[in-house]
Amino acid sequence: MRVGARLLLSDISFTVSPGDRIGLVGRNGAGKTTLLGTLAGQRSPAAGSVSRTGAVGHLSQDPRAADPTVTVTARILSARGLDRAVRALRAAETAMADGSERAMNAYARAEAEFQARGGYAAEAEAARVAAGLGLPARVMDQPIGTLSGGQRRRVELARILFSDDGTLLLDEPTNHLDADSVTWLRGFLATRRAGLVLISHDTSLLADVVNRVFHLDPHRATLDVHNTGWTAYLAQRDADERRRARERANAERKAAALHAQADRMRSNVATAVAARNMDRRADRLLAGLEAVRRTEKVARIRLPEPAPCGRMPLGAVALAKSYGDLRVLAGVDLAVDRGSRLVVLGPNGSGKTTLLRLLAGHDDPDGGRVVRGHGLRLGYFAQEHDTLDPAGTVRGHLAAAAPHLDDGDVRRVLGSFLFAGDDADKRVGVLSGGEKTRLALAGLVHSGANVLLLDEPTNNLDPASRAEVLAAVATYPGALVMVTHDEDAVDALRPDRVLLLPDADEDLWSEEYRELVTLA
Repeated sequence: MRVGARLLLSDISFTVSPGDRIGLVGRNGAGKTTLLGTLAGQRSPAAGSVSRTGAVGHLSQDPRAADPTVTVTARILSARGLDRAVRALRAAETAMADGSERAMNAYARAEAEFQARGGYAAEAEAARVAAGLGLPARVMDQPIGTLSGGQRRRVELARILFSDDGTLLLDEPTNHLDADSVTWLRGFLATRRAGLVLISHDTSLLADVVNRVFHLDPHRATLDVHNTGWTAYLAQRDADERRRARERANAERKAAALHAQADRMRSNVATAVAARNMDRRADRLLAGLEAVRRTEKVARIRLPEPAPCGRMPLGAVALAKSYGDLRVLAGVDLAVDRGSRLVVLGPNGSGKTTLLRLLAGHDDPDGGRVVRGHGLRLGYFAQEHDTLDPAGTVRGHLAAAAPHLDDGDVRRVLGSFLFAGDDADKRVGVLSGGEKTRLALAGLVHSGANVLLLDEPTNNLDPASRAEVLAAVATYPGALVMVTHDEDAVDALRPDRVLLLPDADEDLWSEEYRELVTLA
C-alpha cells in the first residue's frame, strides 16, 4: 500500500475469518484508515490483492453516502434491501383499493418478497439496533438531512450492524456515541460470530471485544500480527520491549569487550588477523539484534495567542434554527466574555453542532442574531472537518489559513504537527481522521483567535496526540466554547459555565453536571 510516494505496507498477508475480532492499532497517520478502505474495496493496493468471500460492511470515519431525503428507517432497512420491499408493499396496499385481482396478486408478490427478506421481525430488529445506538423513536421517520452529524453517523453504524452476517470493518465506531450506546455496542460486537476489523482509540472497547491485534508499524512498513486479546497483547508487547532491551545491552557489552581486545591485538603482526576476526564477530553480534521500536514522535499541538478584544467578543440573542419542520434551536441567548470557558451539553440532535455553526457564521439563523463584539477573531474546529477542502493539499490549507506565513514558516508549523517532508503535499481527502484533526488545529495556531469554538476536538486522536490537545486547551488564555463527550476534555477546559440544550438553560458549572458529559 502506498499514499503518494510513501510506502505504508509491503508484502503482508493475512486472513479475516468468522470469529476473528481484530483490533487494528497504530499511531495517527500510520495507515489504518487506508488499509481498512483497501479491504473494503474503496481503493486498490499498489501490489497484491484482496479477496472477499462474503458481504463486507464498512463504516468510514466520514460517511457521506446517504441520500439526505431518505428517512432513517429506510436507510437502515436498505442494508438488506428491505426498504425497496417495504415501498413495494405499501404501493400494493394502496393499489388494492380498487379490489382487482391484478392488485391482489401484486400485493401477494410484494408481501412474499417482504417476508423473504425478514419481514416484520427484521423491521423490529432494525428498530432494536437503532435504539441500542441511541437513535430515539421520534427520528426514525425523519429525513437523514435533518439530523445532526452525530446522529447521521449513528444511522450509518446502525445500517452496517443490521446488514447481512458479513465481515464488519469499523473505523472509530464510538465517535459521537454516548456512554449507554458504547456499552450496547461492546456487547453487540463481543457476541457477533462474523469477522470484524476494528479501529478504535477506546482501549476499554478493544479490551472487551478483540481477540487478535494487528499493529501497523509505519517505520518498517509492516503489520505485526498478535493472536491474543488486547490485555495479553499489551503484556506481550511490554515483555518483548524488555527482552529486546536486555539483549541489546548484553550484545553491546560483549561487542565493546571484543572491540577493546581487538584494539590491543591490532598493532601486533602475529595477532592482527585475530583482531580483524574479533571486530567482525562484534559487528555480527549487533547486526543480529531485533530493531528497537522507535519512540513515536508526538505533535506539539498548541493553540493561538489571542489578539486583544473587548469585554464580550461574542454573543447571541434569541437564536433559532429549523430544518424543514424540525425545530433544532429556539431562543438561545449567549454571552461569551473575554477568557471565559463554556461547555455545551445535550443529547445528540439537540443542536450543539448547529449552535457552533451559527456562531461561526457557517450557517444563517432562522431567527435571532449573532453579536460580534469589538476585536473578535474567531477560530472554529468542526467535528466533521467540513472546513477542510478534500481536494486541497495540507500545505495549501495552512497557507490559506495563515497567509502572512512564508513557505518556510508553513513547513515548520506543519512539521511540528507531524506533517514533514512529502506529507505537506498530501491531498486533504486522503488524510485519516486524526491527521485531519491535527491539520485543523494547525490552521488555528497563527490565526490570533481570541474565541475558539471546538466541536469534539479529541475525536480520532491517538492517546499521545489527545494528551497534547488537552494540555493546549488547559493553557489557552482566550475564550473557549466546547462541545464534547470526553470527560477529560471537560477537566482540561475547567468550564465556568454550562449551556444545556435543547432547553437553552445556562448555569454556572458544578461537578453535578459532569455526569452528563458522556451522556450528551
